[in-house]
Amino acid sequence: MNEDETSVGVGRPPTSGKQTRIKLMWIGIWLAFMSAPVKDLADGNHTPWATALGVLGLLVFVGAYLVLVFRHTSKALDPFRVRAALAFLGALAVLLSLTFGTPWLVLFVYVSVSVGATLPMRTARWLIPAVTAVLVAIGLTGDHPREIITALVFPALLGGFAMSGVRQMIRTTIQLREARATVAQLAANEERLRLARDLHDLLGHSLSLITLKSELAGRMLPGHPEQAAAQVADIEQVSRQALVDVRSAVTGYRRPTLPGELAGARTALAAAGITAEIPADAPEDLPDGLPEEAEEVLAWALREAVTNVVRHSGAGRCTVTLAPRQTLDGRVLELTVADDGRGAPGVTPGNGLTGMTERLAGVDGTLLTRATNSRTGKGFTTVLSVPLESGLGSRE
Repeated sequence: MNEDETSVGVGRPPTSGKQTRIKLMWIGIWLAFMSAPVKDLADGNHTPWATALGVLGLLVFVGAYLVLVFRHTSKALDPFRVRAALAFLGALAVLLSLTFGTPWLVLFVYVSVSVGATLPMRTARWLIPAVTAVLVAIGLTGDHPREIITALVFPALLGGFAMSGVRQMIRTTIQLREARATVAQLAANEERLRLARDLHDLLGHSLSLITLKSELAGRMLPGHPEQAAAQVADIEQVSRQALVDVRSAVTGYRRPTLPGELAGARTALAAAGITAEIPADAPEDLPDGLPEEAEEVLAWALREAVTNVVRHSGAGRCTVTLAPRQTLDGRVLELTVADDGRGAPGVTPGNGLTGMTERLAGVDGTLLTRATNSRTGKGFTTVLSVPLESGLGSRE
């Protein structure tokens, strides 16, 4: 079953009939407390006409409650409509409680919950106690058991303020989702601006020079073909250099980085349902940072190792560590990817491990593999290390 078809995020309106039914179920599940007035009607304590009116009143109350809470938790309604609906629910609760007696006092709990779900906290914090006070006042004016009234006060207060908290959480979630979308859009815009600036800096001067020399060669061509040929040679040289610069820039944009791959690994493992323990960034105790070539190799290796965990391990947990270490051959940066899965299926390395080894060889790095649990042979651990720049280890 597709999760997107059945799950409705907090503060997100349903987009399908199935999501609508699920949301109605979660809102309507609290209607179980309506058993008291339903039982009162079913026991035949009233005349047929009174029973019919009671059924009609209860259906109208439940329908208004569901429409108000469901619609408002999906999309904020007009404040006037909300207040009018709450006033209608309150008046109907008073009328039914005064008419039919003690079992109907539970309707005030639903009024209190509706107040908490639809009104701002500054209004709900006094209106919820007011609704509860009306419940107590009606209960005390009639011949109602005191223990029932006391038992309803706590649900009315707790339910109302709990729904106020849920409403605030929904608003915060919506604001957070909007803020994330804004940040992502700003980041994309900034990246486009950076790309535009870099391309302008790279190509602006070269293209201007090519245009100038082309015009100059065109003017020289009829009478001075040798000088025109020299200008054409210069145009070729400038064009080749511009091409080299563009390729270098594009390579830089496409080059994977450790922070980016760490974030990608966290997302990939979470999507696969694997608990991930991953550092937020590269170690900060590297004075001059990680060499670009070594960082690129480790980033590719991390991507491949995490892909293997997701596809083949069947693991429930994966731990990634990244830390500098002093060895006899010098200072290295060591990346470890360990899972608790089924372990290596065989002794022959696959294409992924072979590719890692070849990349690491280009920067004098090493790759080691072993079982995470040496006693049981379960799990798979990949250890990759690359040497740091000379001199990094001495400046501490």
